[in-house]
Amino acid sequence: MTARIQVEVKGLVVDPATSVPMVVLREAEGDGLVLPIWVGVFEANAIQLQLEGIETPRPMTHDLVREILRGLGAELASVAVTDLRDATFYATLELRRADGTLVSLDARPSDAIALALRAGAPIFLEPAVVEKAQAFDPGSSDPEKLREWFEGLDTGQLGAEF
Repeated sequence: MTARIQVEVKGLVVDPATSVPMVVLREAEGDGLVLPIWVGVFEANAIQLQLEGIETPRPMTHDLVREILRGLGAELASVAVTDLRDATFYATLELRRADGTLVSLDARPSDAIALALRAGAPIFLEPAVVEKAQAFDPGSSDPEKLREWFEGLDTGQLGAEF
């Protein structure tokens, strides 16, 4: 069994082919694997606010979930992008209860990532997702050219208003 791959959020970009926001995940250590995940505008905004350290006057949904977990004595142990089926990514939240037991919940990757950023929890990819993503061709371009495009993005291009 291959170990999960820890990733970090490199930033957000708009897919030039579809004008849909994408969160760009990059391998924390290793060969620099880059994986884009298409997300909704509202989720992109929630992720961007956290990346920029902007506090809202009232809690947003992901802030509220983090506070609910704290109030219940639980914590977000990690999130994992677990599958890619029919052009849709799937994820799980791994919660640690006060008694130490782990509970796994289904989540959209965008929500899982937004919550992980707020909770300071690690983000992982299952190796099978990487394999499926490498084989997945959204019709935009050659995978190597797409990787080069992501690698070439500078911090000024990562993060736009959504």
